[in-house]
Amino acid sequence: MKFIPILSVISLALLAGCGSDSNKPVQLSSDVAPGTTQNVILMIGDGMGVTQISAAMQARRQALELERFETVGLIKTSSATEQITDSAAGATAFSAGIKTYNGAIAVDKHNRSTETILELLGNKGYATGLVATSTITHATPASFYAHEDSRENYYQIATHMKKAPLDLFIGGGRSHFENRTDPNRGKVDDRNLIDEMTASGFTFVDSLSALGKAKGKVGYFIADGHAESVAKGRGDILSRSVPTSIRHLRSRTEHGFFLMIEGSQIDWGGHENNHEYVISELYDFDEAIGKALDFAIADGNTLVIVTADHETGGLTLAADPDENGETSYTEAGHQFSTRGHTSAMVPVFAYGPGSERFAGVYENTDVHKKILQAMGIE
Repeated sequence: MKFIPILSVISLALLAGCGSDSNKPVQLSSDVAPGTTQNVILMIGDGMGVTQISAAMQARRQALELERFETVGLIKTSSATEQITDSAAGATAFSAGIKTYNGAIAVDKHNRSTETILELLGNKGYATGLVATSTITHATPASFYAHEDSRENYYQIATHMKKAPLDLFIGGGRSHFENRTDPNRGKVDDRNLIDEMTASGFTFVDSLSALGKAKGKVGYFIADGHAESVAKGRGDILSRSVPTSIRHLRSRTEHGFFLMIEGSQIDWGGHENNHEYVISELYDFDEAIGKALDFAIADGNTLVIVTADHETGGLTLAADPDENGETSYTEAGHQFSTRGHTSAMVPVFAYGPGSERFAGVYENTDVHKKILQAMGIE
């Protein structure tokens, strides 16, 4: 019996979504050795499983930017306490390299703060940045700079940013930093964190063009709360943020940079069991992936990793009955099995020096370890 390597099967499954040949896989130059990674772009599609990617491929009927990757793997997503993770524990696995309980923001099972990759690299002289289409205090971005026992502590999470070695952020959540009033509990306190951060060296801007001209540490709030969805007019702010963020981080130091970019609302479409929401957000995230890949290919010293914290919605692409009640294979229907998360493994894609480390099947915590190994930091 002839056995086909599992990654070949995975790759074929991911590429089978009615795509074209327009996006050919990128080739890693043979003279780029493992361990020479200078820059890292970690891209997290919240709630993005293989079926979400497949649905987007089939709806567009042309290749996604994701199909340019050659290195593909699968990661296990359970948390320390639950078979099904939430975004906080999932992001903490990436940021701190540990399994923790659902809801934890970069603390371990005993609520002890654990150094994140952003803190580690920032303190070593790397420039660091975060971009999200949620609030910047939401579970995924928060897990890279804050340490809290609950992801719901948004106003307390915001206080951590001033102390973090963070050079740039783009996201929603301005209301967690000034005029701090919880809709359920009323006024939180009289602190204005924007004023405090400005006094400590941050500059706040109101557009990407202004960010492109800013010096030093910079923040751009794209909304008071969460950003709008693509369908409701958010536009292409996520993909446009990628080159602007990269240019700013490179201007900060020649040492290298770490940039985390989250496509936050793929997850929310899954929670709503709305496949159109999922697909539109995945397209938006995919455009950002293309910008990151274009830079990495030109640069030669940048590792791009695209993955997810978990799958949301239990999405299947299944045959539906036709008008006669017969099973039809003409087109796949979009069916959800839950409004929550699932325990399914999720894909990881990698390009750049050290990308070969990301092939295989492994725990979500290994993403953290593999990034540091690729950078020569053990």
